[in-house]
Order: sequence, then structure tokens, then C-alpha cells
Amino acid sequence: MTFELSIEFFPPQTAEGIEKLRATLTQLSVLKPAFFSVTYGAGGSTRERTLATVREIASAGYSAAPHLSCIGATQESIRGLLASFQSQGIRRIVALRGDLPSGMADPGEFRYANELVAFIRRETGDTFHLDVAAYPEWHPQARTPRDDLLNFKRKMDAGANAAITQYFYNIDAFENFINEAHALGITAPIIPGIMPIGSFSKLARFSDACGADIPRWMRKKFESYGDDTVSVQAFGLDVVTDLCQQLISRGVPGLHFYSMNQSRLTLEICRRLCIG
Repeated sequence: MTFELSIEFFPPQTAEGIEKLRATLTQLSVLKPAFFSVTYGAGGSTRERTLATVREIASAGYSAAPHLSCIGATQESIRGLLASFQSQGIRRIVALRGDLPSGMADPGEFRYANELVAFIRRETGDTFHLDVAAYPEWHPQARTPRDDLLNFKRKMDAGANAAITQYFYNIDAFENFINEAHALGITAPIIPGIMPIGSFSKLARFSDACGADIPRWMRKKFESYGDDTVSVQAFGLDVVTDLCQQLISRGVPGLHFYSMNQSRLTLEICRRLCIG
């Protein structure tokens, strides 16, 4: 099985952010990732910025994969985006349900990501490589772990090629998820999502929102450093590098880094892993 490194960006909002992302793209390109993905705001709120960022990455000679969320969308709007992607030579999409923006009551014509995957396959056949999301510690809105697992299977059965997980720090949770997915007959690649740690306070907020667990021993160690950013980042590098080493030793098909539009921590982790 081929090992693939991939890196995620979010679309910048300012001219300064655009320049920073260009520099980050150049710095991270030395890792020769299979693709760079670009996130898509709730209800398509970053649609134009996402497309602009994808075009910029592609024009620089790299493979770009836009995120595409379906909540709040119509079939016609998705059809138009697919045509735009095809015309620009984009052949990889991260297909997601997404979040309904605050104040928006209409979920649109799609309720779940499996419906989006099925629609893309009906409209475009095998034109696109489709990645979907997976949740080793369960989606925070899932009623039960079993429901979440079956939702994941529906996405794969609808025609997804691979999955990228929410980030995690508990490797047992990932292994349990993989075993349960295999037991359901899912054989497509499941790529672990990796979140480098630059700030513990930011990580804690993200994790509370998305349901990713920070193990107690990690949390206590980070809290003991207080505002000592150097120690926080040094410990974070050790933790995430060790996690990646364990995952690679278990034969994962790749690693997907949530870069937060920064290069330093991802580059350092990959240097320690001898990637790139």
C-alpha cells in the first residue's frame, strides 16, 4: 500500500493571510505531499475563498483538493461546483456534510455526506477521488458509537475512495475504530488526521468543539507549563511525533496534517519522522 502525506489549509481572509499562505505552501511543498486540501466554511460561507485558494495551489503546480460540504446546498449549486472543478482539472474532493451556519434554518437538499457522495457519483462517475470524514472517537452529534459507525459505512458504500479522520491523541481509539470498520467490511484506506500542537489553550477549545479527547496525562502536563509556550510546543512535538511513529509502525496508509496555515511544526514532525 502506498503511503500518502497530505496537508490541510483553511482559506485566508486577508491579503496578509494570502501572502502568509503562499509562503507556507512553498515551505511545506518540500515534503512532497500527495495533495493539499482546503476547508469549506459552514453552509458554503467560504466558497469563493476556498475556490480561489484551490486555484492558487493548483496554479503553483500542486495537487489541490477542495472540501465540499452539502448542508444548506442545492443539487444545482453542487452540480455547478462539480463542473467548475472539472474545468479546472481538479480531480480530488473531500466530501462532507458540514455544519449549518448559525441562523440558517433550511438544511438544503442534502442531509448527510453519504447523499453528497452518491450524488457526485451519479453526476460524474469516477471523475473524482472522494475522501470523506471519519471519527475514531465518534462524531459529537452521533446518538451512539454504533450509529456513527453505520453512518461511516453508508458514506463508504455510496462510493467514497478513502477517509480522513478527525485528529486524535489516543491511538487505542483509532485502532478500535479501524477494527470495527474492518468488521463491517470497510477496506478502503482510512488516513489518520494529525494536529500539531502550538497552543494548548487553542487545542482545548478545538477539542471541546469537535469531540476529540485530550488524554488526562497530556492535559495535566500541558497545564503544568502554564504560559511557557516553548515548553508547550516542545512537549507537543514529542507527543505528536511519537503518535505518528506508532501509526506508521502499524502500517497506516498515510498521514493528513491539519497545518492551521503554519509550516514550522509540521515540518519539524516530518523531519523527525524522516518524511520528505
